[in-house]
Amino acid sequence: MFLKFPYVYLRAIKTKNFFLRFIPHYSEQQKMKEKIIQKASNMFITLGFKSVTMDDIASEIGISKKTIYAHFNTKTALVKETTKYMFDTVDTGINNICVLEKDPIEEIFEIKYFLMDILKNEKSSPLFQLKKYYPAIANNLHKKKFDVMTSCTLNNLKRGIKLGVYRPNIDIYFISRIYFVGMNGIKDDTIFPVQEFPKEQLHEEYLEYHLRGIVTLKGLKTLNKFIKTND
Repeated sequence: MFLKFPYVYLRAIKTKNFFLRFIPHYSEQQKMKEKIIQKASNMFITLGFKSVTMDDIASEIGISKKTIYAHFNTKTALVKETTKYMFDTVDTGINNICVLEKDPIEEIFEIKYFLMDILKNEKSSPLFQLKKYYPAIANNLHKKKFDVMTSCTLNNLKRGIKLGVYRPNIDIYFISRIYFVGMNGIKDDTIFPVQEFPKEQLHEEYLEYHLRGIVTLKGLKTLNKFIKTND
C-alpha cells in the first residue's frame, strides 16, 4: 500500500516498530527530517507531548538541537508533523486490515490487536497532554479520527448485517458514533485510572460490551470464540 507525499512514494513494510513503517527515497536532508519525526513520534506516544523536550529528542537521536530546529522552527511545528505521521501510520494499518474483508467480528478484534501493539509502550496520557498544550492540533486530529473511524465502523456494521452476524434492525449511524465516543472515553485516565483499569483489559471489555449489544446468535458464537481465546 502506498501513501502519497509530495514528490515521493512511501512503501509500507512490516516492522516491530509501527512508527518506523516506511522506507523513504529521500535526500540526506529529507532522511534526517524523517528520522526526527519517527523518533519524536515514539517518544511522544511513550512519554507524552509536553513531557518530551527538543533536547530529549536531540539526545536520543544523537544530533544537536540546532539540527532539529533547521527542520522545525518550533516544537509546535514538530508536534503537528508527528501527529500527522502517526495518524497516517494508524490509518494505513487499519485500511490494510479492512481490505482483507474478514468476518466483521474478527476484523474488529484484529484492529484492536493492531492498536494495542502501537500503544503497548504508552506510559503517560499523550492525548490528554495534546489536548491541554496543543488544542488546535488535538481538535484537527479528533476530526480526522472521527471521519476515519465512523467510516470504518459503518462499513463493518453493514457487512455484519449482510452476513447475519449483526442484528438487521440496529441503527448503524447511531452505533458508529456511540462506538467512537466510547473508544475515546475509555482513554480518559481521570475516569479510568490505569492502576485500576489496565489499557488492554479496558479495550477488551469495551469491545465485548459493544459487540454483545449488536450481535445475532450466529455472531455470538464467533464473539465467544475470541473471548475464550483471550481469557
